[in-house]
Amino acid sequence: MKTKFSPTNLVGDKNKKVLQEISSLYIKGKDLESAKRKAAKKFGMATMPKKFEVLDYLKRQNIELSIKEKIHSMRSLSGIVSVTVLTKPYPCHFRCAYCPKEKGMPQSYLSSEPAAARAKMLNFDPYLQVKKRLKVLEIGGHPTDKIELIILGGSFSLYPNKYRQWFLKCCFDAANNKKSKNLKEAQKINETTQRRIIGVTIETRPDLIDEQEIKFLRYLGVTRVEIGAQNYFDFILKKNHRGHKKSDLAKATYLLKEAGFKVTYHLMLNLPGSNPFLDWLSCLLFFYNPRFRPDQVKIYPLMVVKGSLVYEWFKAGLPANASVARRAGKFKTYDTETLIRTLAAIKRYVPNYVRIVRIIRDIPAKNIESGSKFSNLREDVQKFMNEKGIKCNCVRCREIKNEIIENPKLLVKKYRASKGIEYFLSIVDKKKNKLGAFLRLRILFYLKDKEKPIFRVLKKSAIIREIHTYGRMLSFGRKSVLASQHQGFGKILIKEAEKIAKKQGAKDMAVIAGIGAREYFRKFGYELRDDYMIKKIKI
Repeated sequence: MKTKFSPTNLVGDKNKKVLQEISSLYIKGKDLESAKRKAAKKFGMATMPKKFEVLDYLKRQNIELSIKEKIHSMRSLSGIVSVTVLTKPYPCHFRCAYCPKEKGMPQSYLSSEPAAARAKMLNFDPYLQVKKRLKVLEIGGHPTDKIELIILGGSFSLYPNKYRQWFLKCCFDAANNKKSKNLKEAQKINETTQRRIIGVTIETRPDLIDEQEIKFLRYLGVTRVEIGAQNYFDFILKKNHRGHKKSDLAKATYLLKEAGFKVTYHLMLNLPGSNPFLDWLSCLLFFYNPRFRPDQVKIYPLMVVKGSLVYEWFKAGLPANASVARRAGKFKTYDTETLIRTLAAIKRYVPNYVRIVRIIRDIPAKNIESGSKFSNLREDVQKFMNEKGIKCNCVRCREIKNEIIENPKLLVKKYRASKGIEYFLSIVDKKKNKLGAFLRLRILFYLKDKEKPIFRVLKKSAIIREIHTYGRMLSFGRKSVLASQHQGFGKILIKEAEKIAKKQGAKDMAVIAGIGAREYFRKFGYELRDDYMIKKIKI
C-alpha cells in the first residue's frame, strides 16, 4: 500500500530516505521534478514532497542549487534580495483621490496585497516580518547575504521619529539574528554580520522632504527615497487632490540628490483629467527636464478601488469635460490595448540610466472595480514592443541576469540634473547590450557655487550615490565564473569615479553606503564620518 509523504518527521523512516534519494539523483544531474518522481516511485509514495521541502533539505545538506531550481529565481538575479516590510496603520491627513482607505491598514494599502497580508498577519511587527521573509527566501534557495530593505506603508515621513527609529532597529536585529540595545548598535553589528542590509528604501511625499527630514533619514540608514510624483502637470495633481505641485517635487529631488540619496518616482497613468498623450508627455518631461530626472520609476496605471474618491467619481460619473480625451459622460479607465500602447510609448524613450522597477501595482483582481487586472502586464507590453520593433533601453531591460559579461567595456554618460552634474558609469557587454554593473556619481552643486551643504562632511566632496553589480547573487567572499558579481567591476567603477571627481575639483569622495556595504568601501580606503563613507582623493 502506498504511503503519503509527510514533512513532519524528516529524521529517520521513509521520509528521510526519500529526501536522500532525491538529493542523490539531483547531484547526479537529474532536475528536481524528475528526481522527486523517481524517488516517489521507488519508495511507493502516493504524494511527492513539495519543492520547498526538498529545497530546505538540500540547503541543510549544503548542496548548492542551480538557478533554474530556485523558487522565483529572478528574485536574486539583480545581485540582491529584496525584503519588503510594512509599517503599522497611522493617520494620514491627505486625501488623494486615487488612494484607498481600509480600516486596520496603512494608508493606500489593502490587506489582500501579498506583502500587506503578511504584515497584517504578523501584526505589523518589523522583526517578525523580516525573519519570516528571510526564511521563505532561504527555503527557496536564495542567498540572503545582501538585503535591500524596502519599507512601505504610505508616507514614512508622517510617522513619529521614535517609532521610525524603533522600526529600523527591529529590522536590523532580525537580519543580525541578535537583539541590540539601540539602533546604532544594531547598525554596527550589521556592518560585518552574515546577512547585511546594503540598502534601505522608504516612500514619502515630496512636500514632506526638508533638511531636517533628510538628516533623520541618514541617521536611520536610509539610502533610497521613493516619492509620489504621480504626474508632471499641476492641474492634474490638483484635480486629484494631491496637495503638492511639481515645484515641491523639484525641490525634494534636489535636496535628496545633494545628500546622495537614490530617487525613485511613483508615476500614475490614467488619472482623472489626464489622457494617454498627457501621460506620455508627463513621463518624458520627468525623464528629460534637468529639474527632475529620477534614477528609477515605478509606473502605476490607475486601478479604481473601493474606499477611494476615484471610486465615488467612477460610480457617480464625472462631467463630460473631465478629460480632453474622453467624450463620454463619465470617467473611464483605459482599455488594455490603450494601456499597453501608452506604456510601450513611454518605455521607448526611457534614458539608459533610469530603471523601470515595475509597471503595475500588485493589487488582486478581485479588488479592482475598473482598470487593468493583468498581473503579467509587463510581459504583454514587451510582446507588443517586440512585434513593433520597439526597444526599451532602461536599466532593468539590460540587466545581465543569469548571463555573464564576456566583453566588458566601460561607458560614461554625463548629464545635468537638479543643479548638479551626474555621471552614469556602466560596465556593459556591447555585443549583447547587457548591463553588468553601474555607478551613479554626482558632482555637488555647491562645489562651484559655494552653497552650504546639508552635511558639513560633504563640503568638498563629490558623492557616489549608487553602485550596483547585477547578475547571479553570490555570498560574501565567493567567486564564480558564471556570475558577474565579485569580478572586480566595482573597483574599476570606483577608480574611474574618483578620477572624474578630481578633475571636477572635488577634494574628497563620499559614498552614501548602506550599513551592510560599509565594510566593502573600507577595502578601498574609505572611512565612516557622519553616516557617510569618506576618502581623500589622491589620484
